[in-house]
Amino acid sequence: MKTDSPGQVKTAPGQSYWSITWRLTWLYTLSASIMLIFASGFLYWVLIATLEKEDEEFLNSRIEVLDRILRTGSKEALENEIDLENVGFTNSQYHTYSRILDESGRTLYEAPGMDREIPSAVFPSAGRSKGKTKRWLSASNKTYQLIAAQAGSDDAGGSTWQIQVALDETNEEILMNQYERYLAAVLLIGILASAAMGAVIARRGMKPLVDIAKTAERVTASQLHERIGAAEWPRELVSLARAFDGMLDRLEDSFDRLSRFSADLAHELRTPINNLRGEAEVALSKPREEQEYREILASSLEEYERLSRMMDSLLFLARAESAQAMLARSRIDVRTEITKVINFYEALAAERKVPVTCAGDGVMDADPILFQRVISNLLSNSLRYTPSGGKIVFSIQDVDNGVEVTCCDSGTGIAQEHLSRIFDRFYQISPSRNPKTDDAGLGLAIVKSIVNLHGGRIGIKSALGEGTSVQVFFPA
Repeated sequence: MKTDSPGQVKTAPGQSYWSITWRLTWLYTLSASIMLIFASGFLYWVLIATLEKEDEEFLNSRIEVLDRILRTGSKEALENEIDLENVGFTNSQYHTYSRILDESGRTLYEAPGMDREIPSAVFPSAGRSKGKTKRWLSASNKTYQLIAAQAGSDDAGGSTWQIQVALDETNEEILMNQYERYLAAVLLIGILASAAMGAVIARRGMKPLVDIAKTAERVTASQLHERIGAAEWPRELVSLARAFDGMLDRLEDSFDRLSRFSADLAHELRTPINNLRGEAEVALSKPREEQEYREILASSLEEYERLSRMMDSLLFLARAESAQAMLARSRIDVRTEITKVINFYEALAAERKVPVTCAGDGVMDADPILFQRVISNLLSNSLRYTPSGGKIVFSIQDVDNGVEVTCCDSGTGIAQEHLSRIFDRFYQISPSRNPKTDDAGLGLAIVKSIVNLHGGRIGIKSALGEGTSVQVFFPA
């Protein structure tokens, strides 16, 4: 895996993917930026609208004041109002300029210098009600808010005037420009701060995944005991941590079983190979009679058959534990299948004077060939360790929505310390238990694999000198 940049991981030519940390940072920054821009834009709009409304209300109030003075007919009061309208308000944001026109449009009164700065022609049309405002930029680069309105008597034939008022908004414009610059700076700083905080938050949020990755890097063939643990992780990662630990448990168990299997296999193969090698060395040590060679070849053939049976059993176990193992299930009569196996071993049982019987009935869905192999391995194992005069009994009964088959013998029995490992591959009790056996310790392991393959369970009870009882349960 190759990395192009801190936030981009390149997996293959032409393909690049952003890391989750950078994606979270980008999304956090984007969402924070949108919120900041929206909030700032809304506040800016509210400020502009408020100022415009205040200016408009101030201009309309100015129109009303001048209208009331005109109605009184006092020219002196009108001149004083217009000439002195900004006196004492040098620091105020409201600097106004007023003009009074007669019906013909001739200027009657106006603020000093207003004719040079703001011509009457630039004002909007005047109405009887409150006038509409107009924004205008003068030649001196000053911004004005303009308004015009009709004033005077409402009676027919009465005098009417046109009032024009201009509000200087230059200082307000400068203030808004400064506000815009401050707002842009705040937005930029806010976005950068959001990106920095997003990166910190994303990295802290992704730290558990980094720790999981570090734990995974420490896992080797000799360090399979490493575990993540789910106690300190966030709730969303608990299931991932548990699944990862479960995977490590399975890997460690599989690795341990593989190691034991390899060691046991090497040990079991060594004996027949050494026997074959010893017999060959003896045969070649000096010339021998034809009968001696025949005996050596017959003994070697027995070892070959033992090796062949061992390989067949190992191959079966490998297939049975594979995820691809398939069962050819069919409806079988349990007693009929057991009777077939008993009939096959009838001659051997008669030779050893060990009667084999079967009691009970049951029907279930199972692979008939594999079920017969289960019964065959149980029966051959019981015959091997049951002395003459003993007996072997198979019993069938329906339990827990399934069928349980019990193989009970009156053989030598098994000590309690061996029962926990009796189904392990190549596990054998002391050879003194039956020195004539050629069993490699795979029979009961095969039985357990077949039962597990069917989703069943297996158990064993035994006592020295009293016999052994193996219970096999198959779900219906």
